[in-house]
Amino acid sequence: MDPGAVQGVARLVGDNVERVVVGKRHEVLLVLVALLCRGHVLIEDVPGVGKTVLAKAVARSIGCTFKRIQFTPDLLPSDVTGVNVFNQQSGRFEYRPGPVVAQLVLADEINRATPKTQAALLEAMEEGQVTVDGVTHQLPDPFVVLATENPIEYEGTFPLPEAQLDRFLIRMSMGYPGRAGELEMLERQHRTHPLDSLQQSARLEDLVRAQAAIKEVHVASAVREYIVTLVEVTRKHDDVYLGASPRGSLALYNATRAWAALHGRDFVTPDDVKMLAEATLAHRIIVNPAARIKNVDSRVVIGDVLAMVPVPGAQPVSPAGRGWGSRKPGP
Repeated sequence: MDPGAVQGVARLVGDNVERVVVGKRHEVLLVLVALLCRGHVLIEDVPGVGKTVLAKAVARSIGCTFKRIQFTPDLLPSDVTGVNVFNQQSGRFEYRPGPVVAQLVLADEINRATPKTQAALLEAMEEGQVTVDGVTHQLPDPFVVLATENPIEYEGTFPLPEAQLDRFLIRMSMGYPGRAGELEMLERQHRTHPLDSLQQSARLEDLVRAQAAIKEVHVASAVREYIVTLVEVTRKHDDVYLGASPRGSLALYNATRAWAALHGRDFVTPDDVKMLAEATLAHRIIVNPAARIKNVDSRVVIGDVLAMVPVPGAQPVSPAGRGWGSRKPGP
């Protein structure tokens, strides 16, 4: 499958999702990047902007198995991973899968669960498996977690630990749809919610082939050095207590390949790196207390790093790069 075919699959899924999620082209593209990279997404925003609807629309568009976990303070790790139940007929314990056993898992309001329950996702997100009572069970392939959290509701929430945040390929926010988008949303939901009639638009097999195809996207040595330098500078920044991990370098590297394929290209440009640096690196950075007092956050740090690191020589953009993904994001 060439990048043009990857772009075709993305167009089918993206256009279908946009029948439900209005005016969020860039955000839909970021989720598609994560799907192509088999990565996980953390959607952080205020209530009511469509985080859960986006996850449901993506699942229906690709026809994968979908489970939702509503994270609450009383949720136990076994409520996520599953339990072993004794079968009196067979005289043996049998594994009863938890909701994490699905191809796309929506971890809704993940920061409302205790750290112990949050940790139940660590093995699943990194290794695609869960271990219950010493027995390891493989998760379906592909396996993607879309987690949501509301940043303004601090009461009754537990901050995500660094190890958890580092396992998310991308952190993004939805934002408000804009006046025109909100009016269109009212019109679309006049009688029924468009999600109720949303149909599958692409086969899961096509998505799996597209996931394999992005591995063939070329990344020049100068661009690879640019990625590594950006990550290294985050570790040396004056306002940073803990910089991005090597997993961050891999996340940015893989995300840029998917982004290039979405735009019909078989090579990565420095502009691709700059476009995805914040989404893939900002949540991996811990700003020191002195900088937080000055209202410096990790997004500001990424902006400083991008301004500090010289950009390698620009590469020409092929005509194939002008496609579905190249359209300007909505308001």
